[in-house]
Parts: sequence; C-alpha cells; structure tokens
Amino acid sequence: MELRHLRYFCAAAEELNITRAAARLHMAQPPLTRQINQLEEELGAQLFIRGPRGLALTPTGKFFHEHALQMLEKLDTTVAAVRRMSRSHKELFGIGFVPSLFYGQLPLLVRELRQKDEVELTLAELTTVEQVQALKAGRIDIGFGRLRLDDPDVEQEVLFEEPMMAAVPEGHPLVGTTPTMAELASYPLVLYPASPRPSLADIVLGLFRRRGLKVTVAQEANEMQTALGLVVSDFGITLVPEQVKRQNRDGIRYLYLAEKHITSPIVCSRRRGEAPSETMKAANAILEVLVENRRSGKYP
Repeated sequence: MELRHLRYFCAAAEELNITRAAARLHMAQPPLTRQINQLEEELGAQLFIRGPRGLALTPTGKFFHEHALQMLEKLDTTVAAVRRMSRSHKELFGIGFVPSLFYGQLPLLVRELRQKDEVELTLAELTTVEQVQALKAGRIDIGFGRLRLDDPDVEQEVLFEEPMMAAVPEGHPLVGTTPTMAELASYPLVLYPASPRPSLADIVLGLFRRRGLKVTVAQEANEMQTALGLVVSDFGITLVPEQVKRQNRDGIRYLYLAEKHITSPIVCSRRRGEAPSETMKAANAILEVLVENRRSGKYP
C-alpha cells in the first residue's frame, strides 16, 4: 500500500462519487477506480457499496476512512513541523489546553518554556477530546484538560483536583451563601461546551443526576466566556472550576459549594510509550514544581 492509495480512498470516501473524486484529484476516472479496487484487494475488505447513484461506505470503510484521515493528517503535520524546524533550527513543542486552565498556572509553564532558545512553542485551545486526537495526529505534544478518556495511544495523569464553584449573576438570591447541589438544581442551568462531547457539560450534568436531581438547561454554549456572558444576562447559573474566579468578571459572583468534595480534575495527556524529548523533560520538571505549589497552597 502506498500513500497515494490513502489519498485516493479519502477523496472517494468524502465525495462518494468516483467522477467527482477523480476531478478533485485531477486524474481520469478509470485509473482511480482501479486504484481503489487494488486497495480493497490488498486489504481483503470491501470499503464501498457501489450503487446506481454513487458510492456508500461500508462499516469497514468508515473505520478505515477515520484512521486514514488520522494518518494523512499526522503526515502533513510532521512535514510542516520538519520544515519549520529546518528553518528555525528549533525543536517544535505543541501544547493543547482547555480555556479554564489559562486562568491558573498553565501560563507559568508556557512562560518558562518560551525562555528556552532552542524551543519553538505552539499553543492550541482544544477540548480534552480534541487534545487526544491532536496528540495522535502529532499536532501537539502535551495536553491539559478535564476529562479522563480511555485511549490506548494516550496516557493521562491527574495532576490535582480543583474545587467546582457556582457562577451566578450579581444580585442572585444565592449570593452570600454556600449552596447545595439541590439548591442549584432549582435554577436554570447554562452548560458548556455544547460540542464536541463528552465534555465538562456531561460532568456537570452527571453531578446532578447522581444525586437524583433534575435540572432545566436554559442554554448551551460552545465557549466558557459565552456561558459566563449568559450568566451575566441572567439566562441561568453555571458551574466552573475554581481557577475561573481569578478573572474577576463584572456582573458575576463565584460561590463555593456546600459539598466540598465536588471537584474537577486537571488532566495531563501525553502520547503513550514515547521517549520524552529534552523539552518534554523540562516541561515535566516545571509541572512537578507547579503542582506541588498548588497542593501546598502556595498558588490557588
């Protein structure tokens, strides 16, 4: 199997029409048909169902398409990284993160790494699910999120647990209290992110469901800042990790919960089984200090 077979297959899988796929690839239709037939023969699997109105992917074809895209994406990312490294003579190091972590100690890690002359740092705002995909595709080298996900190619480490807080609009009846989950359930809820799922939204819903509490979801938002804007607009309340309170946004009050054990994990994700580069070793050493500072109360 050659790289071109993957590109030909992906074009056909996305167009679901040999004529359109051939035009997209700037080639004639018969050679493309032959290449795809050869690919199916080599794999020993039927990837497409041929019909009078075009193509349809078989379940095997859908599986192969998903993984072929990852392979091509990783290759493209690697080629681009090699070109950048060749021009700059630096090691490229990518960090993925969920927005709420940038209110805590993550900027300190970024600042430390940026001071290294031999490192070219890239940052990507990604959900935990997107971070796992980006790690496997080689777009990032380390990720910081809030979900524990099971993937054989990615190892996760919980750095610490962070208290959850209720974000309510100024003047809300709960201001000045430490509300219970039961009290929060009586008010409309703003969830984020709306997609992709699973996400922090599912964690929050689970906190209520496990207690037998029903909630009314007033609105879903893709971004945390949008969710907080909806809270200011009195659409509802939301739950946020403790670090978010550091931004001191006007019109919002952050309340600690009566149930002190309700927390959100800070999860560090890396590629499984990969020997750490010098930059990764440096990042791990910095993380160890930052986590200890957090646990010992030196940093909120």
